[in-house]
Amino acid sequence: MSKIAIKKDVFWVGALDPARAVFDGLLPLPQGTTYNAYLVTGSEKTALFDTVEPEFLDVLLANLEGVEKIDYIISHHAEQDHSGSIPALMEKYPKAVLLCLQKNKEMLLDLMDIPEDRIQVVADGGEVSLGNKTVRFMHCPWVHWPETAITYIPEDKMLFPCDFLGSHHSFTELFAGDNPDVYKGAKEYYVQIMMLYSRMTAKHLDRIKTLDIEYICPSHGPVYDQPQIILDLYEKWMRGEPENLALIAYVSTHGNTRIMAEHLQTALEKRGVRTELKDLVTAPLNELAGLLTDAATIVLGSSVVMAALHPVAVNVAFLIDRLKPKAKFVAVIGSYGWSPGPLQKAAELLPSLKAEIVGAVITKGVPRAPALAELDALAGTIAAKHREAGLP
Repeated sequence: MSKIAIKKDVFWVGALDPARAVFDGLLPLPQGTTYNAYLVTGSEKTALFDTVEPEFLDVLLANLEGVEKIDYIISHHAEQDHSGSIPALMEKYPKAVLLCLQKNKEMLLDLMDIPEDRIQVVADGGEVSLGNKTVRFMHCPWVHWPETAITYIPEDKMLFPCDFLGSHHSFTELFAGDNPDVYKGAKEYYVQIMMLYSRMTAKHLDRIKTLDIEYICPSHGPVYDQPQIILDLYEKWMRGEPENLALIAYVSTHGNTRIMAEHLQTALEKRGVRTELKDLVTAPLNELAGLLTDAATIVLGSSVVMAALHPVAVNVAFLIDRLKPKAKFVAVIGSYGWSPGPLQKAAELLPSLKAEIVGAVITKGVPRAPALAELDALAGTIAAKHREAGLP
């Protein structure tokens, strides 16, 4: 896909990466991703907004074919997938000046070789003129690094929010429209990258919402030509209450914990609680991520292996704890062979989660009638907690 016009004198010149399967060595990418760069031509100056992952430099250069002069290269974020090709671009355009915030300058100089005398620092709220277009800089720390900037062109009503509001989605159509696949990708992206910082960064959403915006041009995924859709979704994800949903995430060595998880699912649904049952061995991380914005209760289920919780359960518990979802309640279920100790301590794996521990059902071997009765009681407790919280 080559250079594409978004509106007059504004072009997408980035790179698609449909084959990328994992991001940060961790996050599944079922729809691939993109590295978005944008070329903006003013009446006096031309600016390139971000670059691409270095391995896609040739794609960016091909999209810039015929562009003889770039006056400014704008860096919103120092991470490689946005800034990794800056040194090559500054070599190709020897008169280009790099525009960024002070914190971004410090990080860029740490991460790559850039001539410091060609960097111009712009203050939070500062503006740079392209002639008939103005680029306004906003410092938005922790979306998702401490140096991240967002820029806005008031004349074009265009927002460039870098990683904020993005989606991992290698598009065939530049504009998102109301494509549900885009917003599914955006939701998973939010959980995996932004949710950890949402309590700190919701104020940046408020700042954005005061602007007159026709297009949102993120650093990953399609351009939002109906910007209110993604803004409303972020409002819900960042500030909305969780739903009347229980996520039962389990791993079962010999099937006993699976029996418990399935019994609990049935018991919850009989009591009016929607459930999602996920086998952690087979469920992709992105599926779990998409549910963590919505679930009011998280039930962690595990068998005991090598006198410890199953490593898969430990890994997922660590990720849930780091992502800090809005879940209000947590429970533990599981079966053991000879030592219940690891399961009794399972909730300790979630120290950062501000959720009430509402119960644990732990059984030796096959879950028989007493354990199943305990699961029924746990379902009753969860359903009552959801009603008391007034969850939709």
